[in-house]
Amino acid sequence: MEKYGTIRINLDKLIKEANISKNKLSQRAEMQRTQLNNYCNNSISRLDTAVLARLCTVLNCEIGDLLEFIPAEETHAE
Repeated sequence: MEKYGTIRINLDKLIKEANISKNKLSQRAEMQRTQLNNYCNNSISRLDTAVLARLCTVLNCEIGDLLEFIPAEETHAE
């Protein structure tokens, strides 16, 4: 799939910018802490739109702030 690029989840950055703890975010977004950590570490294989909506609501951000498309050329350079 890398030849098509990848999606990066910028959740860790948004958490720092919002100055919110992962525990508080997981409670407010109704997520398990392990699920939140998987999103922070970009170690999920399928995005859950309900989870994304809750994260955007709690962090008061847009989906484009949370998700970033990295073209294939850039994934090979990293």
